[in-house]
Amino acid sequence: MTKLSVVIVNYNVKHFIEQCLFSVLKASESFECEVFVVDNNSVDGSVTLIKEKFPQINLIVNKTNTGFSVANNQALRVAKGEYVLLLNPDTVVQEDTFTKILAFMDAHPEAGGLGVKMLDGQGNFAPESKRGLPTPEVAFYKMFGFSRFFPKSKRFGKYHLSYLPEDQINEIDVMSGAFMLMRKSVLDQIGLLDETFFMYGEDIDLSYRIKKAGYKNYYFPDTQIIHYKGESTKRSSLNYVVIFYKAMAIFSKKHFSGSHAFWFNAMIHLAIFLKAGIALLSRFFKAFTVPILDFTVITLGLFAIKNIYQQNTGVDGNIYSEKLLSVAFPLYATAWIIMVYFNGGYDKPIRLLRIIRGVLVGTIFILLGYSLLPEYLRFSRALILLGTSWALICFVVTRLLFHILKLKSYSLSSAKTKRIAIIGEEQEFNRVSALLKETRANPGFVGFVSAEINGVHNPHYIGKINQIDEIIKVHQINEIIFCAKDISSQFIINNMLTLVSSGVDFKIAPPESLSIIGSNNIDTAGDLYMIDVNSISKSKNRRNKRLLDIGISVLAIFFSPLLLPIQDNKKNYFINCFNVLFGFYSWVGYGKVSDKSLPEIKRSVLSPSLLLPPDVDSNKIKLANLRYAKDYSIEKDLVLIWKCRRKLGI
Repeated sequence: MTKLSVVIVNYNVKHFIEQCLFSVLKASESFECEVFVVDNNSVDGSVTLIKEKFPQINLIVNKTNTGFSVANNQALRVAKGEYVLLLNPDTVVQEDTFTKILAFMDAHPEAGGLGVKMLDGQGNFAPESKRGLPTPEVAFYKMFGFSRFFPKSKRFGKYHLSYLPEDQINEIDVMSGAFMLMRKSVLDQIGLLDETFFMYGEDIDLSYRIKKAGYKNYYFPDTQIIHYKGESTKRSSLNYVVIFYKAMAIFSKKHFSGSHAFWFNAMIHLAIFLKAGIALLSRFFKAFTVPILDFTVITLGLFAIKNIYQQNTGVDGNIYSEKLLSVAFPLYATAWIIMVYFNGGYDKPIRLLRIIRGVLVGTIFILLGYSLLPEYLRFSRALILLGTSWALICFVVTRLLFHILKLKSYSLSSAKTKRIAIIGEEQEFNRVSALLKETRANPGFVGFVSAEINGVHNPHYIGKINQIDEIIKVHQINEIIFCAKDISSQFIINNMLTLVSSGVDFKIAPPESLSIIGSNNIDTAGDLYMIDVNSISKSKNRRNKRLLDIGISVLAIFFSPLLLPIQDNKKNYFINCFNVLFGFYSWVGYGKVSDKSLPEIKRSVLSPSLLLPPDVDSNKIKLANLRYAKDYSIEKDLVLIWKCRRKLGI
């Protein structure tokens, strides 16, 4: 009889599921186990990878994204295991994880479900490993921060049961959908996942139904797994806020009644409003606080310079129209800020040369515009030049101040040089170090830490695996890459726990893979080293592309009397011009459909596929888009726009 059925729902996380399946197969070698992967219409090559590298997996391929609950149920209906495990694709299990959890469940017939201790990609405990039922009271304490400020309180800490020890087996209310072990007989009794939930909330609902049926849910910390977290939806995003709290509303409507349901729904809608507002404000302030500060300081300084210049030169004050200056000075400041942005002056880490170049380019544009004005609107070139000096001083002094105050991401120094130690056997070290050279990692130091007992003669050898503490200190290592082919998941996780306070980043290199995976934070998507195919996503290229879009849109509108008559579709010509001008579309990209296997960019009017024969298959279209993303240049956009000049209205 099959002991365990593992069900994994995958959606566009090819590199993570590769690592996950590798660990699952190693953990299930000693007993009868079946593994299902349900792919929800991924476009990143996941299906091909699974078919080629893991032919023993039961693969279910959906033509649409059916959601988490529906996809899991597809596999659960055909699963034959005594136990079923719902597992996220962005996880890594230890070699003994399955044997330990199955032994515990066999010894505790009252147990209906079980969750384990989860760690993020840096070895930090993930609080969602154990959770309480989100009653209106518990939800209130969580939404308004009481659980964060009083984590050890039995009253306020119920959401994540933070008052319970992390390393002690305990009964819990809710298991995490990232790792959810259940008896198949219990599921047959209470039913499968509620398909009303698309994403989030289904684990709470299922955990609650297990308890209502008279069974217990357990938190089991005697084995740990890695959960990179955040691959599907970032927690800080507005989309996450809406989806999560809507799921809570569904749960409330289903399980609560009367005043409980009323207050719970009231809090949920209040939380959506507050959290969404905070998310939008946070995004706004993060993007615009520094430019607004620059604008304010530069503009006020220009008025002060005008007064000082007037007093020291004896210039007749009547030549300075306050109404004119109130328009001109803000425009000057805006021009300098825009040019600094397009020259990379707002990229991080800060580069003063980019800022200086941006200010000087902005001054050239201001002077050109000034020269085109009628005589009665010109008041002083000297103020423009003095203003240029003031803008330079403002930018440089504020950045130095940011640097001194050690504000996050505003350091004037370059990014921390990576000093990497690769732990494994010599063959894997050579493969992984060669892979690093083909990525954007560009480490300053790469050392080989041997997992072998015998002597090693590799020139990059810096020590053995049992000397890792000393190696980190002596060689100032700030990142460790574990070769999963040579080292057990248990060893990797144990070392992450031991070294979690050392400030070292961790990554794992799956065998025969072109990716190296890790994560620095439970709330961020996993960091990924892979061969660079996303040059279009670099900040410089995005800025240049946006500048080109604006320029082409303005020209297309100006020359519309010449261009409109030659359009294949005249109806959408001006609609496209204004959509691109205001940033809703780009002129060139992957077309009007998104391709999640490539770096994310705006949908576009034109695409490289327009240069292909009309009956070409989808694979060749994807290849054309891949080449465009990998080798982006403004020249290619210009060539494509010229060749497709009759299609600007499609």
